[in-house]
Amino acid sequence: MALNTDPTSHATVTSQRMRPLHILPPYLMRQLGLAQDPTLRLAAKATLRIDHAIRSRRLSEDKRSAKKATRTQLPEIAIFDAEHREDLPGRAVRSAHQGPAGDPSVNEAWAGLQATLQFLNEIFQRDGLDGDGHRLRASVHFGERYMNAFWDGQQMVFGDGDGVIFKSFTAAVDVIAHELGHGVIADEGQLAYVYEPGALNESLADVFGSMVKQFQQGQHADQADWLIGDALLMPTIRGRALRSLAAPGTAYDDPVLGRDPQPAHMKHFVRTREDNGGVHLNSGIPNHAFFLASVGIGGPTWEGAGPVWYDALRDPAVTPSTDFAQFARLTELAAVRRYGLESRQWRVVREAWAQVGVTARGTERPLPWPLGLHAREGASTIESVNE
Repeated sequence: MALNTDPTSHATVTSQRMRPLHILPPYLMRQLGLAQDPTLRLAAKATLRIDHAIRSRRLSEDKRSAKKATRTQLPEIAIFDAEHREDLPGRAVRSAHQGPAGDPSVNEAWAGLQATLQFLNEIFQRDGLDGDGHRLRASVHFGERYMNAFWDGQQMVFGDGDGVIFKSFTAAVDVIAHELGHGVIADEGQLAYVYEPGALNESLADVFGSMVKQFQQGQHADQADWLIGDALLMPTIRGRALRSLAAPGTAYDDPVLGRDPQPAHMKHFVRTREDNGGVHLNSGIPNHAFFLASVGIGGPTWEGAGPVWYDALRDPAVTPSTDFAQFARLTELAAVRRYGLESRQWRVVREAWAQVGVTARGTERPLPWPLGLHAREGASTIESVNE
């Protein structure tokens, strides 16, 4: 069956709301499936099997009947134990009225969810992922040696890792914030999870992950490590993290994991049908633009480039087919609205996108005025790609 390359189609937009979005891409799981260690091979293949089954099951379910939870100042959190089965949500183990549990994974999941909700509330005055304060739940100990974590449209799900390559997926607050960020993105932007819109979707989730991690550690942009998932890798792995926003393509170079394949510039854009058209690969390009803008503006990311990216995500001009160049234009407009026309911040944002090859220096038309105009006319559409 041919892959639908039209991000505006009903099927694509519908699947975006229902699609489980995993932190580890399928190409990495396939790489691990080739490992010499038979235990690791089996764990990787089991993870791929579970991921495929979850995608198939979730796409066949109708979420329109989901009940709304009671709205509170911060959404209530509930943690469940899947007890190494694949049935969700599992056994309830911690609620808003209970203190820390004896299980570290339960407490790590709780802390990560709470940190993300607190960040969204304090920085963006957002009441939960959907802005309506709906209850947030998560399940830990999902599957046997399951090497992934995902947001399925309704809840977070964490595997324990294999203990050889990956630790428990509750250990990384940036991974938790990344996955919860998909909930915000689905509510606001409806970016189709394929090709450039899908890579932009993944990048924006990394933006949320980075900001929450830096907010929790009280770091300015130039103090942060700009790594995603650095707390997941076992000490024996030759690598620092799953991804690097500061230097895409350098996060790991390991005999088992392989080499980080992310590009940092449009001249290295990966054209593939795998991974929904390279959504976890090409996200390195807008990731690097955000890093450059954040460091260039300076100070805490959540006070500089972060609000600009958030404003752009919420712009009515964002559609399922919004590509890199269109989103870059929206960040420019957002920077003007926040900081003023010809401001230093606007120039930094403009230069960041030029440095990663999304826009060309000196060729952009002047910003429209008044600022009710949005993405540039004649924007490129998603193209078919070769194997």
